[in-house]
Amino acid sequence: MADNARAKRLADLIREVVAQKLQRGIKDPRLGTHVTITDTRVTGDLREATVFYTVYGDDEERKAAAAGLESAKGILRSEVGRAAGVKFTPTLTFVMDALPDTARNIEDLLDRARQSDEKVREASAGAKYAGEADPYRKPDDDETDDTAE
Repeated sequence: MADNARAKRLADLIREVVAQKLQRGIKDPRLGTHVTITDTRVTGDLREATVFYTVYGDDEERKAAAAGLESAKGILRSEVGRAAGVKFTPTLTFVMDALPDTARNIEDLLDRARQSDEKVREASAGAKYAGEADPYRKPDDDETDDTAE
């Protein structure tokens, strides 16, 4: 079992090598310049690597990019093995990163919260307190109440 620092270094190297190879070495038109490698994780035994990526485009382009990455997996793995110099080159698994969808979902939720806050602000614009403006007793009020009895 390798230490976490070694796995992290290997993950960073894999991310860099795959990104450079996609940008300069792979001639597949499905991969183009709209595929971005966002993160890479390597298991503790350095046998498997998961490469997270995002695709700028619609669902059809995402599916095409996934197919392009699957077909280029062997070339990318051999390039990683050449650059890493480890005894066993990790197998690469490409996973679509959910980060952009999650960020979009959070933005939608924040917009809904802002709209709800605006409605509450508009509803409370002309509102008055149910009792007095200052509902707390003052020391002067207590003395007058005791003498009145």
